[in-house]
Amino acid sequence: MEIMNNWNQFLTAQGARPVAADGAPDGTANSPVADFGQSLTVPQLQEGFVAAITDQGLIGLNGDDAASFLHGQLTNDVEHLNQEQVRLAGYCTPKGRLLASFLMWRNATTIYLQLPRAIQPAIQKRLQMFVLRAKAKLHDASFDETNQIVLGLGGQRASAALSAWFPALPATPFSKVEHALGTLLRVADAFGSARYEWLTSAATAQDVWQQLAETLAKGGNDAWQLSEIHAGIPQITAATQEQFVPQMVNFELLGGVNFKKGCYPGQEIVARSQYLGKLKRRTTLVSIADPSVVAGGELFAVSDPEQPCGMVVNAAPNGVGGIDALVEMKLGAIEEGSSAAGAVRYGSAQGAAVQFLPMPYVLDALDL
Repeated sequence: MEIMNNWNQFLTAQGARPVAADGAPDGTANSPVADFGQSLTVPQLQEGFVAAITDQGLIGLNGDDAASFLHGQLTNDVEHLNQEQVRLAGYCTPKGRLLASFLMWRNATTIYLQLPRAIQPAIQKRLQMFVLRAKAKLHDASFDETNQIVLGLGGQRASAALSAWFPALPATPFSKVEHALGTLLRVADAFGSARYEWLTSAATAQDVWQQLAETLAKGGNDAWQLSEIHAGIPQITAATQEQFVPQMVNFELLGGVNFKKGCYPGQEIVARSQYLGKLKRRTTLVSIADPSVVAGGELFAVSDPEQPCGMVVNAAPNGVGGIDALVEMKLGAIEEGSSAAGAVRYGSAQGAAVQFLPMPYVLDALDL
């Protein structure tokens, strides 16, 4: 913890603010972690940024049966996940509703599941309940030395900045490389540029931060979440657990659902939704000139003001006084809102207008 505290003190001296580390292990739940509270704008993200990500937790699974155990729990293929791949995966209730969404990868000994730190303890405990006789052991990997710090990078200058330490960068989205200085994940692109997560030790992060910050805009959790939103990548948080089947948040479009794998909790409902067209909803990108917008907030179509037409999945300050968000909505409301300004509003039919923005990928017209 001393090294971590040194890192936090270092970032605080760089202008970051201390915040509570939700979900930290027993005895450290109130430990301060540093976060750059200022919001970055979309042009700053496009040009290049580095973000100290402190709100993500990490579950590690070891053991001979770790892959087969997870394969039977998650929406994606774990048994054939190799050490160069990164995948999205969902964890559903028996009714097919998402309890968590993960970024997933592995090395020679461990499978990792990244998720919001605030829900990690409950999700980790639930997974542990189903291990039974499987040779699989779960642990909180957030505080392993190799994963102490997560740096998010993106924009036009990010790849060049990383090349100072990594002789080879991951070539495609959702791939990774291992290096003596840590694990480098390439996640979904945004703004036409690559984005990366660099997991490393606190000591290494402190060594490289200054050089990164000389060429990249400094950000924190808000900046990284804004880049995730503009990449169209949803994340299930405490406010949205059990609200969506995977297709409602475009998870199958992002490779987060494998329809050829075996059973997992909720698999029958997820498959039925895919092939029988029982859903009529998707997730899309919007901007709302209201700083109070939060995940779980409801959206209303002016043409049908009595009942909500959608819900905010993720939201982040956009640096110009408002919020950019991923919102799950009825397809009809998306079409209506995209063609008529002010047709969809936040909180009520009289609330702030929702401005629809282009998505970074096509919302294939599944009859959902």
